[in-house]
Amino acid sequence: MHTIELGSVSVTRIAHFDNWPLAPAEFFPGTDPAVWAANRSWLAPAHWDADADRVRVAVQTWLLRSAGRTILIDTGLSPTRAGVPFLPALAAAGVAPDDVDLVISTHLHADHVGGHTRLENDEWVPAFPNARYLFSKPDLDFFDPRTLVEEPGRSAAVFAESVEPVLRAGQAVIWDGSHVVDEHLRLDLAPGHTPGLGVLTLTSGGDRAVFVGDLLHSPVQVLEPGVSSCFCHDRAQAARTRHRVLAWAADHAALVVPAHFGGGRAAEVRRDGTRFALHRWAGFADELAG
Repeated sequence: MHTIELGSVSVTRIAHFDNWPLAPAEFFPGTDPAVWAANRSWLAPAHWDADADRVRVAVQTWLLRSAGRTILIDTGLSPTRAGVPFLPALAAAGVAPDDVDLVISTHLHADHVGGHTRLENDEWVPAFPNARYLFSKPDLDFFDPRTLVEEPGRSAAVFAESVEPVLRAGQAVIWDGSHVVDEHLRLDLAPGHTPGLGVLTLTSGGDRAVFVGDLLHSPVQVLEPGVSSCFCHDRAQAARTRHRVLAWAADHAALVVPAHFGGGRAAEVRRDGTRFALHRWAGFADELAG
């Protein structure tokens, strides 16, 4: 397991899988190919297969131990959809389903909520029986199958499989605006990718970090924060939110922890005049680097 300590909070990466789904031009409409080429020396192969021209996307869960509680940030794709044995991977980190106190959903896309539930007697039930699950109200409203207009069939199936069972079990905590998790952790809305995307800010001792979910899919977006992914509901709003969060991280020497980065997985960001630059990668090992 790959673990770092931030103040009194430990952060462990639980790996699911990596893939290379799209070319940069498809993944990030409007991206400048010259930016990728100019940064090839460090983008490839950790974040970009330059020869195949495909962006690397990691699917991973962040396991936090904070204030005496065991917390998961996102749970990846459903094992029935991805064939990924999430619970055994969690067990390898010393965590059983009954040990989890809190599950934080950065947003309600399939690759972030799939492990929220498990099949029991052909019925979907919460995978973590003692946990509370945090859902933002804007995302619950947006992904409500009764009113959803974006990919209604697929998203409705994800909602029914991974969200509705938690609501039905009474284990959901619905928040809006901001939500204090404990003395080290706070959730805030960061709309754009989805209306209710939440970013989790960690402040402990002298350390700071911000878990940004899908606010960033590639480190190229640190260099070019105006470029949003093709999966963003509102690309213009996502760009504004990205700039705001990166500015806060740069001003507070905070580690930026996205959901999908390969390579060092997380990085400190600094201001570079009116722009941003990657300053230092976190200590998470990269399998591609051996």
